[in-house]
This record gives sequence, C-alpha cells and structure tokens, in this order.
Amino acid sequence: MEDFLTYSWTILPSLLEGTVITLELSAICIVVGLAAGSMIGLARVYGNKPVYRIATIYVEVVRGTPLITQVFFIYFGLGDIGILLKPVVAAGLALGINTAAYQAEYFRGAIRAIKPGQVTAVQAMGGTKFDAIRYVIIPQMFRIVIPSASNEIIYMVKCTSIAFTVGVPELMFKANREGLMHFKYVETYILAALIYIVIILTLAQILKFVEQKIAIPGLGLKA
Repeated sequence: MEDFLTYSWTILPSLLEGTVITLELSAICIVVGLAAGSMIGLARVYGNKPVYRIATIYVEVVRGTPLITQVFFIYFGLGDIGILLKPVVAAGLALGINTAAYQAEYFRGAIRAIKPGQVTAVQAMGGTKFDAIRYVIIPQMFRIVIPSASNEIIYMVKCTSIAFTVGVPELMFKANREGLMHFKYVETYILAALIYIVIILTLAQILKFVEQKIAIPGLGLKA
C-alpha cells in the first residue's frame, strides 16, 4: 500500500494534466450535444417533412456507427480533404456530434411529455406556433429532459477516453504513458479509475442538484 501511495504521488501531476484536458473535452461535447440535440429534437417533432427526414437520417446514421469511426472520420478523413483540425478539437467535435444524436431522442421524448394543447392555447390567444415553441415548449423541455440527459452526459465524460486514439493528451493518454514508462499498469489504471470516479460522482451531484431545483411539480420529478 505504501508503494502504491508513493507511486501515485509521483505520477499524479501528469494524470491531473490529462484530467484538465478530459474536462475540457467533456465541456465541448456536452455543450455541442445539448445545443445540437435540442435543435434536432425539435426538428423531429415540429419540422416539416424535409427537415424531419434530415434530422432522422442524422440520428440513425450517428447512432448506427461506432464512436471511434466518427472520431477517425473527422480527424483523419477531413484531413485528407484539407480540413485540418487539432486533435482536441476533432475529438470534441466527434463526441459532440455523437451525443447530439442521443440527446435529440431525449429531447424528443421530453417534448412528447408536454401536453399538445398548450400550443393550441397560445395560438388561441393570438400567438404563433413559433411563439408557443419558444416561450412554452422549450423552457419545459429543458426541465423535463434533465434526468435522462444526465445519464448521457455522464457517459460522454467517460467516452472522452477514446480521444487518446488520435493523440489527445487526456487522462487515459497520460495513464498509458505513465504505465509504459514505469511498467506499473495496474497501479496506474487504478489511480486513473479513481480520478474518473471523483469526476463522475461530482458531476452526478451537480446534475442532481440542478434537477431538483428546476423540476416541474406533477410530472414525476422531485419538486
């Protein structure tokens, strides 16, 4: 145990450097995923036929292909046609595109949970359908979606580890390097796992707090 603590203290600075990159990647993919996912979810419910079909194709294609394929396509594939992206940007974009497809379905489900008569009520008072979506549907949608979206957000934080395949020096990249340098893979991965656990538990508590603060009474959420 003493040897593990001594070794952990030695490699901790390197792993913490990778942790910062992991958090940055997580922030990028979460923001992209929520922004794009909400728009796609709205398109799947309120879009006309062409918009609905494009949104549906996007969701099915992204969900039907492996995440690592999407990372490689954006980093290596776009590079082949002259679009050169930094590894961290390419990985963040790929992760955001991936989670957006899943978030879109969560948002679509949240919209379906809202009584459709609310749109009709806004129109009856002289408002437009766009007004109803903007001022009535979207605020409720974001409040309802938190429990299901939280799982995807936590999942994507762990999925940032795939970014090491394109050379992003995130937590797993640093752990692999330290394990190779010191020939102590088990100890290194245990420490990396502990760091991930701390991140996930902290994020879960934040999301739980947000969920409780903005929950809508009467919809099965904690008020």
